[in-house]
Amino acid sequence: MTSGMTSDPLHAVAALGPYFAVEVGAARDAAPPPGYRPLRELYATGPDSPLAARVRQVADRLHTREPRVAASVMQLGLAARFWSVALGTLALTGRLPDLDQDRAHWRQLPEGPLDLWLPAPGTTPDEDLHHALVRTTLTPLNAAVRSATPVSERLLWGNAASALVGTLRMMHRQLAAANPPAYRTAEDATRSLLARAPLLGTLAAHGPTLRRTSCCLYYRIPGGGLCGDCVFDTPPTLAR
Repeated sequence: MTSGMTSDPLHAVAALGPYFAVEVGAARDAAPPPGYRPLRELYATGPDSPLAARVRQVADRLHTREPRVAASVMQLGLAARFWSVALGTLALTGRLPDLDQDRAHWRQLPEGPLDLWLPAPGTTPDEDLHHALVRTTLTPLNAAVRSATPVSERLLWGNAASALVGTLRMMHRQLAAANPPAYRTAEDATRSLLARAPLLGTLAAHGPTLRRTSCCLYYRIPGGGLCGDCVFDTPPTLAR
């Protein structure tokens, strides 16, 4: 995170890892650095949208001819990025980052997580994580992905649930011992989100762990395999 303000409430969140960090401006009316675009543009739909172009880039990088596979992998990464910023901020500040579609900005670098920029080092008092992330962020994100590439909506919400649990797992390593109250906040929020539609039913108990009830299609990538929470026990046979 680039901010010279030690009072920045997002500073401690950024320390959790690169997926948790955002860049911030010095004031609410600050302009983003060059290359950043309003978050609203990320949710544009159609074959010429930023996400459609990103799907093609991811497909080339993964050496897959299946756009839906690339779209799934891309969307899972974006969901993990948004969950990390929001859940980390909620746990450590009791509030949420301001991911307003016009105030928050983004840019996509060739490698690494999506860069996010906020106009000021502040948070919003809206503590409804379901509204802020599921309804306001992930729902338009999924719609944009589906407009670029036909892919199952159930699969995308399964990706979102898997990314949420993965975020909590990362926070467990960082906070469970160092800051138990913050980790319990994240754990309670995750449990509540998984108990509500559209995440409800996307994961199922499998012994001491959770497994997906849908597949992210990662096994269809050349050299790919099964994810740790995959619905399958063995990779399905690919049609020749």
